Amino acid sequence: MEYLAEYGLFLAKVVTFVVALLIVIAAAAAMGQKSKKISKGHLETKKLNEHFQHLKDDLQHVVLDKEELKQLAKEKKKSEKDKKKDKDVKPRLYVLDFHGDMKASAVKSLREEITAVLSVVRDEDEVLVKLESAGGMVHAYGLAASQLQRIRDRGVKFTIAVDKVAASGGYMMACTANHIVAAPFAVIGSIGVMAQLPNINKLLKKHDVDIELHTAGEFKRTLTVLGENTEKGRDKFKQDIQDTHQLFKDFIKEEREQVNIDEVATGEIWYGRQAIEKKLIDQVMTSDEYIYSKVDTSDIVQVSYEVKKGMASKLGLAAETTLDNAFEKIWERLSQGRYFS
Repeated sequence: MEYLAEYGLFLAKVVTFVVALLIVIAAAAAMGQKSKKISKGHLETKKLNEHFQHLKDDLQHVVLDKEELKQLAKEKKKSEKDKKKDKDVKPRLYVLDFHGDMKASAVKSLREEITAVLSVVRDEDEVLVKLESAGGMVHAYGLAASQLQRIRDRGVKFTIAVDKVAASGGYMMACTANHIVAAPFAVIGSIGVMAQLPNINKLLKKHDVDIELHTAGEFKRTLTVLGENTEKGRDKFKQDIQDTHQLFKDFIKEEREQVNIDEVATGEIWYGRQAIEKKLIDQVMTSDEYIYSKVDTSDIVQVSYEVKKGMASKLGLAAETTLDNAFEKIWERLSQGRYFS
């Protein structure tokens, strides 16, 4: 009996601990939700001219002797005086970053950054977007491309730089620019559309499981994961993909007239050196090289929109999204969502 009493006490402690832990997690999640609602982002800027100058100064202090450094200091002082006398205003190069995922989530920050830049940009300025994306959901990248079109519609010089990949929806974004530069081995293209989903209807039938699906509208659901698919539904599904692909092709042809769209809209990818032959890009160059080429002639400003999350928000977000993300990923793969690929 004494053993059972001790075991019961231990079990009660474990249950109490688990319940308390769940309450803490729930509270953190609630606080995180509240924090997300009231948190405001802020714009961060960095003058890259100063950054490059610091790098140069640091290395010069290592490789030059005292006499050379003295001479360099005199020249620098004279140069600064000349700059003060020079009343010519340099053009600005605004640098934005976009790292795309399946849902183009970074568009939340991108739209704020573009709004901020367009509020101060001048005719002589330029906007550079460093773009990295392998594409994703059609509607998400459609919105991202539309955000970039705001820059071009404003009549501002607009350049996209690709160091690693701008494929599928990523290339859809890239082609909105006046000028596209890409690293020699950057992946470019993949102008196509895909959609896939499993069907376990045969397995369910084997175990005498019936699935009923009721829709208002003949093609509200063309293919299903659980139900029995029909040839008519498959044909409609394929037609929808073809229609989406045609919209994709029309968009690129409109934004980048020099491209032979029938030649490149095959879903294939090309590396930077090959992409320039297909006129998918305009110049083979890394983003670093492009930015540094503007150091002497432009004021270079890096712009990013950041939302700071507090500890409560981080804990709440972690507790809240772990299962949500898992179910969302499963749903994305099982749904009929079409993807650029």
